[in-house]
Order: sequence, then C-alpha cells, then structure tokens
Amino acid sequence: MSPTLLALLALTGFAAGFVDAIAGGGGLVTVPALALAGLDPVAVIATNKLASTFGSGSATLAFARAGKIDLPAMGLAAIGAGVGSIAGALALPYVPRQSAATALPFILVAVALYFALSPQVGESDTAHRIEPRTYALTLAPLIGFYDGLFGPGAGSFYTIGFIALAGYGVTRAIANARLANFASNVGALLVYAFGGHIVVGAGLAMGAGAFAGSRLGARAVLGVGVRLVRPLIVAVSCAMALRLATLPSYPLHDALAGWIKTLTGG
Repeated sequence: MSPTLLALLALTGFAAGFVDAIAGGGGLVTVPALALAGLDPVAVIATNKLASTFGSGSATLAFARAGKIDLPAMGLAAIGAGVGSIAGALALPYVPRQSAATALPFILVAVALYFALSPQVGESDTAHRIEPRTYALTLAPLIGFYDGLFGPGAGSFYTIGFIALAGYGVTRAIANARLANFASNVGALLVYAFGGHIVVGAGLAMGAGAFAGSRLGARAVLGVGVRLVRPLIVAVSCAMALRLATLPSYPLHDALAGWIKTLTGG
C-alpha cells in the first residue's frame, strides 16, 4: 500500500477510535474504509479486528490509569468475554445469523432509547443487581460470543450491562466495558490471525490511528462524562441500526464463515 493510503487509513482509525472509546460503533467507519482500500472480505474483518484491538486496548489503558476500572472484579469478566469471543468466532460457520441480523437494528434502537430516557444513566453508582462474579460467568461470555460471531454494538451491550446490572455510573461502566471489549477483540483476533488473513501494514496503520483516537475519546469521557456519552451513544446506535437495516446481505461475514469452516476442517 502507498504511504498516502496508509495515512488515510490511520486518519480513519483515529476518527473511529475516538467514537468507539465513547459509544462503540467504530466499525461503521473502519470496515468500509478497508473494503475501499481493496482488501478481500476475510481480510477486511480480520484486519479490522487488529485495528480495533489497538483502539480498545488504548482506551482500557487510559481508563485504568485514571482508576476507573475495577481490575480485581473485572479480570474474570475479561477472561469470560475473551473465551466467549473465541467460541463465537469458531461457531460463525454453524450458527444461523439471519435472525440476529434481522433483530439487531431493533435492539440498537432500544439501546438508543435506554440511554436517551433512562434515569439510571448518570455518573453516580447505584445498587447492583448481580454480583461481579455472576456477570463474569454469564453476561460477559454471552456478549463476547456475540462479538466474535457478529460484533456491531457489543461495546454498548457491555456498557448497558454494567449500568443496569452492575450498578456502575456511566464513566465507570464505559471504562469497564472497554476492558471487556478489549478481551473479546483479542479472542476473535486470535482466531482470525491463525490463518494469516490479516493485512499487517493496513492493520498497524489503522491501529495506530485508533490507539491515538481512543486515548482522546477516553479523556473526553473522563472530562465531560454523561453530557457527552448519552447523546453520542444515542446517535451511534441509531446510525448502526440504520446501516444494518439497509444492508441486503452480509457477504463479509459469509466469506469469513466459509474461511473458518475450511480452517477448522468443518
């Protein structure tokens, strides 16, 4: 790839990383950019996961340094999310995705309404409904499985879980969601990397941009908080819902499913 194209991918990664650190949905920007750069469908998904791992890792580091991640409690959740993601990626060829694809736009609109209307979305912690260990053994692996299988909106689903069930305020919820999302990104990346379909130059260029953008996004969350997070999550969730509702099919995931089936001998 030319230096100009790599620079454009880095800029795209920066923009996507900034949004993803706050609201998720960075793939809305990065996946089309990688496809336009000429990557084949499997390479698009695999390379995007590399860039996303840099972004979520950067945001996790920034939130951890600010003391917003409960590492002792969330370590098990991160492991659960990572294992779930590996299982989801490996199950991709065998799980019917049409029902999830049909329901997802409606789920994302529900996410937008939750963040727009729920009085629970604030900076103060509330009473938790489930223990961190229960979250780690149930919801974290389930969302991780979804992230490895399909992916859009996973960051928002982690965040809602931490707010509605773990009782975290919005900044702490986003911070801990970044850790879980980083773990599920790494899990899926391990599966995708095994077959050598990552375009390393493109992934590193976009990942460098995502690393910087995610760091800036995390600082914005820490500085502005719910006044920034609430409208951005609403906007990004609606944008993802609209985008997914207008896609006639999922050729990228179909191509990836075929490759994983070949890889696993299925």
